[in-house]
Amino acid sequence: MKAILAVIIILAAGCTQKSETTTEVSATGTTETSTTTVSATVPSIDTAAAEVKRDVQEAGKDVANAARDATHATGTALEKAGKEIQKKTKKQ
Repeated sequence: MKAILAVIIILAAGCTQKSETTTEVSATGTTETSTTTVSATVPSIDTAAAEVKRDVQEAGKDVANAARDATHATGTALEKAGKEIQKKTKKQ
């Protein structure tokens, strides 16, 4: 959640906009006004997005490893329980 918030803040701060207004007066007294607006995005947004993607991939790998470990532990416990049941049934 913190990573998503960071990306949103970077997106908001990473966009820049610049407006320039020019006014010209001719010899006859007429005025002409023109406004130019330039918008640009700061490249650091791509870096932040890549970092978030990397964090998500690492978290996915951690989950997969934890699931694999849990599966192994469950299999070992079931195997041990099965051997104990076999021992008890042979004794009777």
